Amino acid sequence: MPLPLIYLQNQLLFMINLQTKNRRTVNYLKTIYFDYPEWTHCTVDFLPAVWIKHGPELEKIVLAHPRVFPGYKKGDIDFRFLTMANPLYEEGVRTDTWGTVWKNAERGLDSYPVQYPLTDWEKFEQYPFPDPLTDDTFAARDWNKIKKLLNEAKTKGELAVCNGLPHGFMYMRLYYLRGFENFMMDMAAGEPRLWQLITVIEQYNLTVINKYLQLGADFFDFGDDLGLQTSLPMSRSMWQKYIKPSYLRMFQPIRQAGLPVRLHTDGNILAIIPDLIESGVSLLNVQLRANGLENLRNQARGKIALHQDLDRQLFPFVSPSEIEDHIGEVVEALYLPQGGLMIYAECGPDVPLDNIDAVCSALEKFCKLPHPDVD
Repeated sequence: MPLPLIYLQNQLLFMINLQTKNRRTVNYLKTIYFDYPEWTHCTVDFLPAVWIKHGPELEKIVLAHPRVFPGYKKGDIDFRFLTMANPLYEEGVRTDTWGTVWKNAERGLDSYPVQYPLTDWEKFEQYPFPDPLTDDTFAARDWNKIKKLLNEAKTKGELAVCNGLPHGFMYMRLYYLRGFENFMMDMAAGEPRLWQLITVIEQYNLTVINKYLQLGADFFDFGDDLGLQTSLPMSRSMWQKYIKPSYLRMFQPIRQAGLPVRLHTDGNILAIIPDLIESGVSLLNVQLRANGLENLRNQARGKIALHQDLDRQLFPFVSPSEIEDHIGEVVEALYLPQGGLMIYAECGPDVPLDNIDAVCSALEKFCKLPHPDVD
């Protein structure tokens, strides 16, 4: 049996058997490990609302760019989205298994929390927290189905991804339960029960992580919006006191297994990039506008792999040629031949179709994408 390659990144050992992965997956991993990938990996995502709005016209663009969307075939997406994979994109009001109430104002876009179940600490002692082994965010967990999906991914030479924790799995869950202002005041006042709540959430997450490790996951994907538009919502020292220890403990079994961690986080998080690296994050998906291209070049390039979010706030308002200039500027600033750069573009329903097409064309130009038939 071929031995796994061993990488040392940010003083963490990563072990991966590349011989069991297809060429696209190998390229993805080599990007993370700064091991000279063949091309710059890129992702273009559409919110369900975009498909609902544009339908066949959007599909024409997808089919015209097979290098960006390899494997897509006409009809793969049902434009009507009769059933949303994520209930938060369905119109209406619903309550998750933690007791937080969510409202969706437009089908195909995300929901937002409107009621927080632990605004009163008096409820804490008797609060019915969900069971991590049986309760997902809105439904029961089906571990047999999860194991089947992980095994199928491995059979195809793809990554067996753990995505079993919701966006907002740690920091955001604290204010989904307490409410944002309450949570900020808890930290400022040194509320002792906050530590108990942190422990409950952390242990829930760790149980899920360990179960995925047990089932053979070899890649872990998380989302937690840690920043505001121009800064952290707290000082770095406060983040290090209340949030970082949980990140360290939750990611520890993944690090010990030598597996990569991807973290999506919106907002300005420049101050804590060193802390995220130390916590074990190996691929960081960050917003461009909130952090600044030059800042990311100086503080992140070469230190951690970036799945760099393009400026989605720019896409609706500029010309196609300006989009090409924007993507070219990002690649020029952050690219290294040894790797560490992926590009991520998310388009909302306010982005004109010509601009979506321009995003795809520019990615084909700057990322040197392979033929769509490459495995």
